[in-house]
Amino acid sequence: MANVKQIKNPAMEDARLMGRPQASETALVSGFAGATLDTIVSVFERVAAINSDKAAVVFGDARWSYGLLNAKANQLAARLREVGVRRDSFVAIYLDRSPEMLAAILGILKAGGAYLPIDFGYPKTRVLEMLDDARPVAILTTAALASGLSEQLSALAVTVIEIDGVLAVPSDLRDPPAASGGEDLAYLMYTSGSTGKPKGVMVTHRNVLRLLTQTDPWFHFGADDVWTMFHSIAFDFSVWEIWGPLLTGGRLVIVPFAVSRSPREFYELLSQERVTVLNQTPSAFSLLIQVEQDSAPLSLSLRVVIFGGEALQYWKLAPWFKRHGDTPQLVNMYGITETTVHVTYRPIVASEAESVQESLIGTAIPDMQLHLLDEEKRSVEAGAVGELYVGGGGVTRGYLNRPQLNAERFIPDPFTQDAGGRLYRTGDLARVRPDGEIVYLGRNDSQVKINGFRIELGEVEAALAEAPGVQQSCVVARADKAGTQRLAAYYVAAPGAEVTTRSLGEFFVAKMPAQMRPSSYTAVKQIPLTVNGKLDAAALPDPAVVSASVAQGNSAAQSLSKTEERVSKVFLEVLGLSGMGLDDNFFDSGGTSLLLISAHLQLQNQFERSIPITVMFECPTVRTLAKRLANEGSTTAEKAAVQQQAQKARGAFARARAAKGVAS
Repeated sequence: MANVKQIKNPAMEDARLMGRPQASETALVSGFAGATLDTIVSVFERVAAINSDKAAVVFGDARWSYGLLNAKANQLAARLREVGVRRDSFVAIYLDRSPEMLAAILGILKAGGAYLPIDFGYPKTRVLEMLDDARPVAILTTAALASGLSEQLSALAVTVIEIDGVLAVPSDLRDPPAASGGEDLAYLMYTSGSTGKPKGVMVTHRNVLRLLTQTDPWFHFGADDVWTMFHSIAFDFSVWEIWGPLLTGGRLVIVPFAVSRSPREFYELLSQERVTVLNQTPSAFSLLIQVEQDSAPLSLSLRVVIFGGEALQYWKLAPWFKRHGDTPQLVNMYGITETTVHVTYRPIVASEAESVQESLIGTAIPDMQLHLLDEEKRSVEAGAVGELYVGGGGVTRGYLNRPQLNAERFIPDPFTQDAGGRLYRTGDLARVRPDGEIVYLGRNDSQVKINGFRIELGEVEAALAEAPGVQQSCVVARADKAGTQRLAAYYVAAPGAEVTTRSLGEFFVAKMPAQMRPSSYTAVKQIPLTVNGKLDAAALPDPAVVSASVAQGNSAAQSLSKTEERVSKVFLEVLGLSGMGLDDNFFDSGGTSLLLISAHLQLQNQFERSIPITVMFECPTVRTLAKRLANEGSTTAEKAAVQQQAQKARGAFARARAAKGVAS
């Protein structure tokens, strides 16, 4: 079976129009004449000229029109050209979510450069690795954020441009001459690397534009659509979220970080802004389903919900379908950063929540090809398991500064007559059912998906090996009781070394993004090996189920207040622990942002009141959170004292993310 054929099934036939007329009059479709000549910039400028006074971006009370967004981008483009930004040069973006962030992206593209998105919640060591590899011409940031990176930036001699200062100075607001073409780079996005270093994927304007044109017959995105920018710009789902509306005349609602971490507030925002197109990882959508079940239903305007980033378990959608039926349309899209966000399309109908037990990923986007090959790169027989290789228009230029890895992962396409055609070796396993459906079966290597992010276990293991006092170590992915993949670390301490869960947690907070931090740290006498000398994962014990202080006997039995008991019970249930000290940090005990959201929902239900999500990040221990909840009606002085205690308890986590919580 050389080529995985396009699949036809009732779900696709019933959902092909997504609630829109078949004749599309979007600016995107009518404006795409020459695919190789067009760029993201040229299409956006045409859309902006048509919709100059229409709202393009909404962020809280701020509403930027297409005309204003375009003018701000032109201001930044002029400044970037002055510092030497040209075709295929990189400009880093180190900004919080805002309309200015979008102006920065557009300004870089208008100057001819490619944007390098950096989540400002990343540890400084991670930021330095990315900047050192990409060597950007400049970095767009603010004075406040730049001050925290002064040492790193001076070492790299990168030009720092404070965006607020540039936008405050009047300048020529006309569109600049075209500075790039369709085959030039639009962005450089870093993913986890197996060698311990992140790797940058180079993506062109054409890669992005053809994604939207090729999927238009399914979705018909247009000027009436309202999208949310829910994800970090360092996650490639954001590419789809940003350009889907801005290249079709739609409206983009930027979701504040705190709201993205509060499903209840996000649910309310969807209703208030009348959002029609929602993009979610299955994990995040599960929390949204839970909120809707636990509260009075709000009026929603959704016409399509698109899943991506991790394997979708259809049965988890049953509560949503029970309330909404087949409207809005739910769609599963498998994809990879190296093949430009999405590769396949698979609409889902309500009956499949009960009948489908496998992760079905659907049919290839029209200009993409899927192949299931064996270890010798030969086509497997129908029904057999093979590794998924992807060819076609979404295959990106490759990795920056990684020629050997490019040769391994981006190979010549033997199934096409097109000169220069390449296949991307995904490392994902799949098979084709007799009815033609593709079943996703997971990874065939040490790469896993955690909350939508692809994580190389080798990179996490390399970091763990550098931790003080660790002599041997390994990291594996384990599913918790809810079926969610979590990283479990195992280590052998060096003789005489004192290694604790707390010390390892603080080490990772300073070194790794949130999604790459293990959820548990388990001490073992030795790392088990097979007769072939390989890791024997099956012989590893279950991950530690108590926090650091409990494991060391440092948490003496204490009389808990009623509030502390309720908070402790929720923390233990969510973290899957049997014991936890009053002063143990939620994040150092294996917590992640999604787990904190789950705890937040449970606590709101238990206390029967609204709890700001920011409180959860500010008070990540049982003691500080219980005090905060008990003192919400206290004096200003008492609140200040609780806040001071919370800040002290957060330790390294507070220094890494301040009051912002963990990275998206």
